[in-house]
Amino acid sequence: MTRLEAARTIVGVSLPAALSELSPSRRAALRRRLERLRAAYGREFLGTDPLGFVHGYDDPADQEIAGFIASSLAFGNVKAIRASVSAVLGAIGPSPRRFVDGFDPQRDGASLGGLYHRWIRSADLAGALHALRLMRGRAGSIGGFFMQGYAAGDEDIGPALASFSGRALDLAGAGERRHPGSRVEWFFPSPRNGSACKRLCLFLRWMVRGGDGLDLGLWRGVSPGQLVLPLDTHLARISRALGLTRRRTPGWAMAVEATRSLALLDPEDPVKYDFALSRLGILDLCLHGRDPLACRAC
Repeated sequence: MTRLEAARTIVGVSLPAALSELSPSRRAALRRRLERLRAAYGREFLGTDPLGFVHGYDDPADQEIAGFIASSLAFGNVKAIRASVSAVLGAIGPSPRRFVDGFDPQRDGASLGGLYHRWIRSADLAGALHALRLMRGRAGSIGGFFMQGYAAGDEDIGPALASFSGRALDLAGAGERRHPGSRVEWFFPSPRNGSACKRLCLFLRWMVRGGDGLDLGLWRGVSPGQLVLPLDTHLARISRALGLTRRRTPGWAMAVEATRSLALLDPEDPVKYDFALSRLGILDLCLHGRDPLACRAC
């Protein structure tokens, strides 16, 4: 018997297979619970998230660059993430914009020497910063570069994200002074390859959403309703438990399916629950199915 089947047996109820199958009253009840979770884990918990680093800057250009760096390193152990983000932002100085706009990967790559996060090394970071410099030179900002591939009529952000990553890699590959040995493609995955693009979806959430003191809302031309959940292993498990997705394998298809389920609760801002749901893993509050009764109550 699986843990989910055990939970059904113990509590004597049948959990719905999908959120779309919930009655209006049960869907409203789930929305109330998620809203209570949002209220419990708001701005005061920014210090537990890499997004907290981005709020340390006032200039939108600095926030864009710091946000890209922080979201790109947002995988693995939480303590290690914070240490890595802090180290990289410390190395580039108080103005990420100034550092990136003057960055030459061959001349300045040594300033990143010794920095790493999991399998990302200083050469990879140099390649990513070089790509950001080229974006800013081409479009004036990272957001401006993203908007060159954005269409308001798209059902979700997938096509714009694929365009963004593809064009970023074209820029990085075409640069005559690309840092030797850099694997910049790790920073620019694409939904076309089935990737959940968790880190880029996280970056987009930070840049697009606003109004709640968490996300920054810098890219006002993009609709929050088109955003896709930044799906990692923890959120994939929670999404299945809530009936947001029937899929078993994390990837772009699961992220989109879970997001569309949340759009049944709020079509204009379906990813607004992401920060609060992520606290369950980051703060080690999720029991990972070890106690079916407690999990069902949660």
